[in-house]
Amino acid sequence: MALIDNEAALHDAHRDNHTHRDVNGGWLRPAVFGAMDGLVSNLALMTGVAGGAVGREAIVLTGLAGLAAGAFSMAAGEYTSVAAQRELVEAELDVERRELRKHPEDEEAELAALYEGRGVDPDLARRVARQLSRDPEQALEIHAREELGVDPADLPSPAVAAVSSFGSFALGALLPVAPYLLGSTALWPAVLLALLGLFLCGAVVARVTTRTWWYSGLRQLALGGAAAGVTYALGALFGTALG
Repeated sequence: MALIDNEAALHDAHRDNHTHRDVNGGWLRPAVFGAMDGLVSNLALMTGVAGGAVGREAIVLTGLAGLAAGAFSMAAGEYTSVAAQRELVEAELDVERRELRKHPEDEEAELAALYEGRGVDPDLARRVARQLSRDPEQALEIHAREELGVDPADLPSPAVAAVSSFGSFALGALLPVAPYLLGSTALWPAVLLALLGLFLCGAVVARVTTRTWWYSGLRQLALGGAAAGVTYALGALFGTALG
């Protein structure tokens, strides 16, 4: 009796602990990467201009212009790409819908062949395919998942993608501008705040990777810092040459 109880407890423990992380990243990954893009691009833009020994007003204007231009560019690009992807998927779904209506037997045989290819007994595969094909909408969903790798009920929204990209980029791009908007006249507070933001974004990315939070944070900080350093040097060089 005690052995049975122990086996049951081990089974329950395994069932409770058998979970997986979100391998797609969900909303977290695009939001964090959008913010990092805004941070790196606007920090590099501002340090490049600051390297040319311009005044505070020029740096603030550059940062705000970079924020607006980058955010709108990200939103437009994301909307276009997601809309094009969705239109392509919907066109393929229409093809599949027509095939299910015109050639239901062929589509049922195709579904059975898919299951057979995965090791299901042929007779069982045919019976499963026949049962699943009774409902046209269910059949469409299954064929879409198996053949296209998409869920017809969960297609991405271009508007949501555009708004989220705009917001995450703008938030990231705002960090290096914020110290200037609060009255700072030096570059280092903007750089420090932006690098801190990059470290935090990198640490958050560790939630959807196998890396430790400090490694991801330091890696992103180093990359952003390198971009800022290179653009500052270029700004100083070109500022001297043009001056």
